[in-house]
Amino acid sequence: MNRRSKTDAPPRGTGTQAVARALAVLRALERPPLERGLTELAAGLAMSKATVFRLLRTLELEGFVTRDPERQTYRLGPSLIRLGGVARRATTLQVAARPVLERLAAASGETATLETLAGDEVLILDEVRGRYLVSTAPEIGTRWPAHATSTGKVLLAARETGGASRTADQPGADAPPLPRLAPRTITVPADLARELAEVRRRGYAVAREELEPGFVAIGAPVTDASGRVVAAISVGGPIARLDDGHIEPLATAVRDAAAEVSRQLGAPPDG
Repeated sequence: MNRRSKTDAPPRGTGTQAVARALAVLRALERPPLERGLTELAAGLAMSKATVFRLLRTLELEGFVTRDPERQTYRLGPSLIRLGGVARRATTLQVAARPVLERLAAASGETATLETLAGDEVLILDEVRGRYLVSTAPEIGTRWPAHATSTGKVLLAARETGGASRTADQPGADAPPLPRLAPRTITVPADLARELAEVRRRGYAVAREELEPGFVAIGAPVTDASGRVVAAISVGGPIARLDDGHIEPLATAVRDAAAEVSRQLGAPPDG
Protein backbone atom coordinates (compact mmCIF):
# COMPACT_ATOMS: atom_id res chain seq x y z
CA MET A 1 0.00 0.00 0.00
CA ASN A 2 1.35 3.41 -0.95
CA ARG A 3 1.57 5.86 1.92
CA ARG A 4 1.46 9.56 1.29
CA SER A 5 4.46 11.32 2.77
CA LYS A 6 4.40 14.72 4.34
CA THR A 7 6.18 16.06 1.29
CA ASP A 8 3.16 15.07 -0.82
CA ALA A 9 0.81 17.29 1.18
CA PRO A 10 -0.38 20.41 -0.62
CA PRO A 11 1.44 23.58 0.41
CA ARG A 12 -0.16 25.78 3.01
CA GLY A 13 -2.60 28.28 1.56
CA THR A 14 -3.83 26.03 -1.24
CA GLY A 15 -6.87 23.78 -1.44
CA THR A 16 -10.43 24.48 -0.49
CA GLN A 17 -9.54 27.05 2.17
CA ALA A 18 -7.61 29.14 -0.34
CA VAL A 19 -10.44 28.86 -2.87
CA ALA A 20 -12.98 29.92 -0.25
CA ARG A 21 -10.82 32.89 0.72
CA ALA A 22 -10.35 33.94 -2.91
CA LEU A 23 -14.11 33.79 -3.46
CA ALA A 24 -14.61 35.89 -0.33
CA VAL A 25 -12.32 38.54 -1.80
CA LEU A 26 -14.31 38.58 -5.05
CA ARG A 27 -17.61 38.82 -3.21
CA ALA A 28 -16.27 41.71 -1.15
CA LEU A 29 -15.43 43.56 -4.36
CA GLU A 30 -18.92 43.03 -5.81
CA ARG A 31 -20.44 45.15 -3.03
CA PRO A 32 -20.14 48.95 -2.92
CA PRO A 33 -17.70 50.57 -2.85
CA LEU A 34 -16.55 48.67 -5.92
CA GLU A 35 -12.90 49.68 -5.46
CA ARG A 36 -11.06 48.95 -2.21
CA GLY A 37 -7.58 49.07 -0.87
CA LEU A 38 -5.66 46.21 0.71
CA THR A 39 -6.11 47.43 4.28
CA GLU A 40 -9.87 47.89 3.89
CA LEU A 41 -10.29 44.47 2.30
CA ALA A 42 -8.25 42.72 4.97
CA ALA A 43 -10.21 44.39 7.76
CA GLY A 44 -13.56 43.60 6.19
CA LEU A 45 -12.63 39.96 5.59
CA ALA A 46 -10.94 39.46 8.97
CA MET A 47 -7.80 38.18 7.24
CA SER A 48 -4.20 39.29 7.50
CA LYS A 49 -2.96 41.80 4.97
CA ALA A 50 -0.31 39.31 3.83
CA THR A 51 -2.95 36.66 3.06
CA VAL A 52 -5.22 39.07 1.21
CA PHE A 53 -2.26 40.45 -0.75
CA ARG A 54 -1.30 36.94 -1.94
CA LEU A 55 -4.87 36.24 -2.97
CA LEU A 56 -5.16 39.56 -4.79
CA ARG A 57 -1.88 38.97 -6.59
CA THR A 58 -3.03 35.59 -7.89
CA LEU A 59 -6.44 36.94 -8.88
CA GLU A 60 -4.79 39.87 -10.65
CA LEU A 61 -2.50 37.59 -12.65
CA GLU A 62 -5.56 35.64 -13.84
CA GLY A 63 -7.52 38.79 -14.69
CA PHE A 64 -10.15 38.35 -12.00
CA VAL A 65 -9.20 41.62 -10.29
CA THR A 66 -7.58 44.79 -11.59
CA ARG A 67 -5.27 47.01 -9.55
CA ASP A 68 -5.10 50.79 -9.84
CA PRO A 69 -1.36 51.47 -9.34
CA GLU A 70 -1.85 55.14 -8.46
CA ARG A 71 -4.56 54.76 -5.84
CA GLN A 72 -3.48 51.24 -4.81
CA THR A 73 -7.04 49.97 -5.01
CA TYR A 74 -8.55 46.82 -6.48
CA ARG A 75 -11.72 46.15 -8.47
CA LEU A 76 -13.22 43.17 -10.31
CA GLY A 77 -11.43 42.35 -13.55
CA PRO A 78 -12.26 41.46 -17.17
CA SER A 79 -12.03 37.69 -16.73
CA LEU A 80 -15.23 37.81 -14.67
CA ILE A 81 -17.01 39.63 -17.49
CA ARG A 82 -16.04 36.88 -19.92
CA LEU A 83 -17.10 34.16 -17.50
CA GLY A 84 -20.39 35.92 -16.85
CA GLY A 85 -21.10 36.06 -20.57
CA VAL A 86 -20.41 32.36 -20.94
CA ALA A 87 -22.59 31.53 -17.94
CA ARG A 88 -25.45 33.62 -19.27
CA ARG A 89 -25.29 31.92 -22.68
CA ALA A 90 -25.21 28.51 -21.02
CA THR A 91 -28.13 29.26 -18.68
CA THR A 92 -31.03 29.67 -21.08
CA LEU A 93 -34.53 29.97 -19.73
CA GLN A 94 -35.53 26.43 -20.68
CA VAL A 95 -32.30 24.90 -19.37
CA ALA A 96 -32.69 26.69 -16.04
CA ALA A 97 -36.37 25.84 -15.71
CA ARG A 98 -36.44 22.16 -16.73
CA PRO A 99 -35.20 20.57 -13.47
CA VAL A 100 -37.33 22.99 -11.46
CA LEU A 101 -40.42 21.97 -13.44
CA GLU A 102 -39.59 18.32 -12.85
CA ARG A 103 -39.35 18.83 -9.09
CA LEU A 104 -42.52 20.90 -9.01
CA ALA A 105 -44.49 18.29 -10.95
CA ALA A 106 -43.14 15.50 -8.74
CA ALA A 107 -43.95 17.35 -5.51
CA SER A 108 -47.42 18.55 -6.52
CA GLY A 109 -48.48 15.62 -8.69
CA GLU A 110 -49.83 18.14 -11.21
CA THR A 111 -48.57 19.16 -14.62
CA ALA A 112 -46.02 22.00 -14.48
CA THR A 113 -45.44 24.38 -17.37
CA LEU A 114 -43.13 27.19 -18.42
CA GLU A 115 -44.85 29.83 -20.52
CA THR A 116 -44.11 33.21 -22.05
CA LEU A 117 -46.17 36.01 -23.54
CA ALA A 118 -46.67 36.26 -27.29
CA GLY A 119 -48.86 39.27 -27.97
CA ASP A 120 -52.11 38.64 -26.11
CA GLU A 121 -51.49 34.90 -25.90
CA VAL A 122 -49.29 32.67 -23.77
CA LEU A 123 -46.95 30.20 -25.44
CA ILE A 124 -45.97 26.95 -23.71
CA LEU A 125 -42.17 26.66 -23.81
CA ASP A 126 -41.87 23.48 -21.73
CA GLU A 127 -44.03 21.16 -19.65
CA VAL A 128 -43.68 18.20 -17.30
CA ARG A 129 -46.65 15.89 -16.78
CA GLY A 130 -47.89 15.18 -13.28
CA ARG A 131 -48.17 11.72 -11.78
CA TYR A 132 -51.96 11.52 -11.76
CA LEU A 133 -53.70 9.50 -14.46
CA VAL A 134 -56.31 12.21 -14.79
CA SER A 135 -54.12 15.15 -15.64
CA THR A 136 -53.79 17.97 -18.11
CA ALA A 137 -51.79 17.27 -21.25
CA PRO A 138 -50.52 20.57 -22.66
CA GLU A 139 -48.15 20.45 -25.58
CA ILE A 140 -45.05 22.54 -26.10
CA GLY A 141 -45.87 25.28 -28.61
CA THR A 142 -49.55 25.48 -27.64
CA ARG A 143 -50.98 28.99 -27.35
CA TRP A 144 -53.87 30.16 -25.16
CA PRO A 145 -55.52 33.58 -24.72
CA ALA A 146 -53.53 35.21 -21.93
CA HIS A 147 -56.51 36.68 -20.08
CA ALA A 148 -57.91 33.18 -19.42
CA THR A 149 -54.77 31.61 -17.91
CA SER A 150 -52.86 32.00 -14.66
CA THR A 151 -49.54 32.48 -16.47
CA GLY A 152 -51.13 34.94 -18.85
CA LYS A 153 -52.48 37.04 -16.01
CA VAL A 154 -49.05 37.05 -14.37
CA LEU A 155 -47.42 38.20 -17.61
CA LEU A 156 -50.11 40.74 -18.45
CA ALA A 157 -49.79 42.18 -14.94
CA ALA A 158 -46.05 42.66 -15.48
CA ARG A 159 -46.61 44.11 -18.94
CA GLU A 160 -49.15 46.57 -17.60
CA THR A 161 -46.57 47.80 -15.10
CA GLY A 162 -44.39 48.69 -18.05
CA GLY A 163 -47.23 50.62 -19.63
CA ALA A 164 -47.53 48.31 -22.63
CA SER A 165 -50.77 46.48 -21.93
CA ARG A 166 -53.56 47.52 -24.23
CA THR A 167 -55.80 44.83 -22.72
CA ALA A 168 -56.02 46.34 -19.26
CA ASP A 169 -54.07 49.60 -19.06
CA GLN A 170 -56.94 51.87 -20.02
CA PRO A 171 -59.96 49.66 -20.59
CA GLY A 172 -62.50 52.45 -20.98
CA ALA A 173 -66.26 52.11 -21.01
CA ASP A 174 -66.36 51.25 -24.72
CA ALA A 175 -63.61 48.60 -24.65
CA PRO A 176 -64.78 45.43 -26.42
CA PRO A 177 -65.33 42.32 -24.30
CA LEU A 178 -62.63 39.66 -24.17
CA PRO A 179 -63.28 36.19 -25.62
CA ARG A 180 -65.07 33.75 -23.32
CA LEU A 181 -63.55 30.27 -23.18
CA ALA A 182 -65.19 28.82 -20.07
CA PRO A 183 -67.89 29.68 -17.53
CA ARG A 184 -65.67 31.91 -15.40
CA THR A 185 -63.52 33.58 -18.05
CA ILE A 186 -63.03 37.28 -17.28
CA THR A 187 -64.46 39.06 -20.31
CA VAL A 188 -64.83 42.65 -19.07
CA PRO A 189 -61.53 44.59 -19.49
CA ALA A 190 -62.16 46.68 -16.37
CA ASP A 191 -62.61 43.48 -14.34
CA LEU A 192 -59.38 42.10 -15.76
CA ALA A 193 -57.56 45.30 -14.81
CA ARG A 194 -58.69 44.84 -11.20
CA GLU A 195 -57.63 41.18 -11.29
CA LEU A 196 -54.16 42.11 -12.58
CA ALA A 197 -53.74 44.62 -9.77
CA GLU A 198 -54.48 41.82 -7.31
CA VAL A 199 -51.98 39.55 -9.07
CA ARG A 200 -49.26 42.16 -8.66
CA ARG A 201 -50.14 42.58 -4.99
CA ARG A 202 -49.96 38.90 -4.03
CA GLY A 203 -47.26 37.76 -6.48
CA TYR A 204 -49.19 34.96 -8.19
CA ALA A 205 -52.34 34.37 -10.24
CA VAL A 206 -55.12 31.80 -10.08
CA ALA A 207 -57.36 30.85 -13.00
CA ARG A 208 -60.41 28.88 -11.83
CA GLU A 209 -62.39 27.42 -14.74
CA GLU A 210 -61.40 30.38 -16.90
CA LEU A 211 -59.67 28.43 -19.65
CA GLU A 212 -61.90 25.36 -19.62
CA PRO A 213 -64.57 23.93 -17.31
CA GLY A 214 -63.20 22.07 -14.30
CA PHE A 215 -59.59 23.24 -14.80
CA VAL A 216 -57.63 25.29 -12.24
CA ALA A 217 -54.09 26.68 -12.61
CA ILE A 218 -51.73 28.74 -10.46
CA GLY A 219 -48.93 30.83 -12.00
CA ALA A 220 -46.00 32.92 -10.77
CA PRO A 221 -43.49 35.18 -12.56
CA VAL A 222 -39.91 34.39 -13.63
CA THR A 223 -37.56 37.39 -13.67
CA ASP A 224 -34.26 37.82 -15.53
CA ALA A 225 -31.05 39.61 -14.56
CA SER A 226 -32.46 43.00 -15.58
CA GLY A 227 -35.43 42.57 -13.25
CA ARG A 228 -37.84 42.04 -16.15
CA VAL A 229 -40.56 39.36 -16.02
CA VAL A 230 -39.74 37.08 -18.97
CA ALA A 231 -41.87 34.00 -18.30
CA ALA A 232 -44.19 32.34 -15.83
CA ILE A 233 -44.35 28.92 -14.22
CA SER A 234 -47.63 27.20 -13.40
CA VAL A 235 -49.20 24.02 -12.10
CA GLY A 236 -52.65 23.02 -13.27
CA GLY A 237 -55.17 20.25 -12.76
CA PRO A 238 -58.82 19.41 -12.15
CA ILE A 239 -60.81 21.47 -9.67
CA ALA A 240 -61.54 18.30 -7.67
CA ARG A 241 -57.87 18.27 -6.59
CA LEU A 242 -57.10 21.98 -6.77
CA ASP A 243 -59.93 23.20 -4.57
CA ASP A 244 -59.71 26.32 -2.40
CA GLY A 245 -57.99 24.43 0.41
CA HIS A 246 -55.07 23.50 -1.83
CA ILE A 247 -54.54 26.85 -3.55
CA GLU A 248 -52.35 28.55 -0.95
CA PRO A 249 -49.87 25.64 -0.47
CA LEU A 250 -49.56 25.19 -4.24
CA ALA A 251 -49.17 28.93 -4.76
CA THR A 252 -46.23 28.91 -2.34
CA ALA A 253 -44.64 26.00 -4.20
CA VAL A 254 -45.13 27.68 -7.58
CA ARG A 255 -43.73 30.99 -6.33
CA ASP A 256 -40.70 29.21 -4.86
CA ALA A 257 -40.11 27.38 -8.15
CA ALA A 258 -40.35 30.60 -10.17
CA ALA A 259 -37.98 32.33 -7.74
CA GLU A 260 -35.47 29.50 -8.11
CA VAL A 261 -35.45 29.85 -11.90
CA SER A 262 -35.18 33.63 -11.53
CA ARG A 263 -32.10 33.25 -9.31
CA GLN A 264 -30.45 31.04 -11.93
CA LEU A 265 -31.11 33.74 -14.53
CA GLY A 266 -29.35 36.28 -12.29
CA ALA A 267 -32.43 38.11 -11.06
CA PRO A 268 -31.95 40.63 -8.24
CA PRO A 269 -32.60 39.13 -4.77
CA ASP A 270 -35.83 41.09 -4.40
CA GLY A 271 -36.90 40.48 -8.02
